[in-house]
Amino acid sequence: MDATRQQDQGRGDGAEDRYGVLLYYKYAEVPDAAALAAFYEAHCGGLALVGRVRVGPDGVNATLGGRMTALEKHIAEMSSNTLFEGTDFKLASCEDPVDERVARECGFTSLSVRVVKELVTLCSNPTSAPPEISSAGRHLSAAEFHSVLQNVAGTSLDVVASAEKNEVVVVDARNMYETRIGKFNVPNVETLDPEIRQYSDLPSWIDEHTEKLRGKSILMYCTGGIRCEMASAYIRSKGEGFENVFQLYGGIQRYLEQFPDGGYFEGKNFVFDHRISVGSLKDNILGTCLICDSSYDDYSSRCRCSHCRMLVLACPTCQDSIKEYVCELCQNNGKEPSQISTKQDCEIQIGLCEPSGVEKPSMSNHNVNSKVPWSNDCEPLKRLRILCLHGFRQNASNFKGRTSALAKKLKHIAELVFIDAPHELSFVYQPILGHCSDKPSPLSVTPKPKFAWLIAPNSSCNTEQEWKAADAPFDPLQYQQQTEGFEESYTYLENKISQMGSFDGILGFSQGAAMAALFCRQQQKTCGAPKFRFGVFCSGYPAPVGDFDGEPIKLPSLHCFGNGEGHDRQIANKASVELAGLFQQDCCSVVEHDMGHIIPTRPPYIDQIKSFLSSFL
Repeated sequence: MDATRQQDQGRGDGAEDRYGVLLYYKYAEVPDAAALAAFYEAHCGGLALVGRVRVGPDGVNATLGGRMTALEKHIAEMSSNTLFEGTDFKLASCEDPVDERVARECGFTSLSVRVVKELVTLCSNPTSAPPEISSAGRHLSAAEFHSVLQNVAGTSLDVVASAEKNEVVVVDARNMYETRIGKFNVPNVETLDPEIRQYSDLPSWIDEHTEKLRGKSILMYCTGGIRCEMASAYIRSKGEGFENVFQLYGGIQRYLEQFPDGGYFEGKNFVFDHRISVGSLKDNILGTCLICDSSYDDYSSRCRCSHCRMLVLACPTCQDSIKEYVCELCQNNGKEPSQISTKQDCEIQIGLCEPSGVEKPSMSNHNVNSKVPWSNDCEPLKRLRILCLHGFRQNASNFKGRTSALAKKLKHIAELVFIDAPHELSFVYQPILGHCSDKPSPLSVTPKPKFAWLIAPNSSCNTEQEWKAADAPFDPLQYQQQTEGFEESYTYLENKISQMGSFDGILGFSQGAAMAALFCRQQQKTCGAPKFRFGVFCSGYPAPVGDFDGEPIKLPSLHCFGNGEGHDRQIANKASVELAGLFQQDCCSVVEHDMGHIIPTRPPYIDQIKSFLSSFL
């Protein structure tokens, strides 16, 4: 379909000055991703376009908003590039963004162009190789997809005949919150809803349902098509019995354009821009309120599960009485809400702070009110659950002991949970020469094992060896050489969180802070946003591992470290300042103290820490 015809489908007469949204992706080899990203910055900026553009060595994925005339100029420019030959530019006119909070959360208040390693990350494990995109399922146009569903019993149309040789099964490749407001519903055709929290959970679901898919003609669909590319390739990579995989080209958006009455699609199509969802002429409501089961499908209030932060549906009536929600997936895992109800005599300010960091917790270095927010005859709120990562050559027990004063000061606000890092280190001591010998004696006491999140190349991690003397005096810059072990630590943390349940926030000290930042960055890359509501980074530094890609970590953060007067002799002040600069600045708070390589627990610093954490209760 040529670009002009695609534009005409997305608008009516007189729509040139209206607002519009443009979605497109292209899998193709990009010889210079950085140069293409720079072009997008200049070109889209010149057209006053907003939204998200991701450029990788494997192609481009873009969601842009702006005036229709500007979007049409952008389509014309990109269509002139042979790289985008055959690209399906999905353009639709719509109303201007009216809810600034929703627009900001969806990235529709500014332009974000980022170079990424891959357009869509199917697996959250950074060590797993993605499937070959060349093995993706065959594209079916909206009309062909509809015809297969309509003629499951058989058809003479050659274009869809191969999809109907076997039993047809439809697979929804979207997340659970998307499928709750709209999905395909075809009589006599089995439609599988994986009910996943995030796209990276889909491979596990496919692995668990291989026998249900084997030998079938599998029809996949998603919002615009890009997620089906990788998912269908993953299914086909399983070999014999998984050859017949087809995908809806252009996704639900193109299907609804082809069948404005909805066809076999019921409800609304969830979209990742300020529109939130797009329906058909039927305008039927498929979703229901999580609390009262009444018909409801409006996500504009952005209510989220208090445990995993997934979007949930809550009708206005229930929003007035309930301020904490637990999604269906967390309920199935035994999670429960603390059932906080609004009370006229209880002034509790409870905010739904999004993981994208669009709401900045109130924070001030002066006149901080550290009063516990439920002290006015109100029942206690549920404490925040915080995962704590220790520093280099420490362990969970040691870190717990060193932060006992902090835990005591925060006992009404937070529960601190400590875990060991996965890399066990050798025992090292600094030799002290005796009067009678020039050879040091090995220490007689064997302490508890010590661990690390990141290690230097060729580090010895033999847990069976005896004490050994340090090769050199302590080097405060040793962290600059600790460049390995992240993949193992990332997978280890993912597994630990899965076993221990979700956390509200993460706290890291020294190397633990560096690892916490790396972990949040990787989650943002694979899941779109960190899974935590906030992060606390004490005496941290940016680890020399990977590349932060210039995209800020979208997580409300508190950075606590020594000031520039040399009180922290292990991590320089400028290193901690640099780490803070990697986070989204409108929700980043900094506390500089006049103490050493510690987490301060005396005023005014502890009051500032309390103030930050209290904003998430």
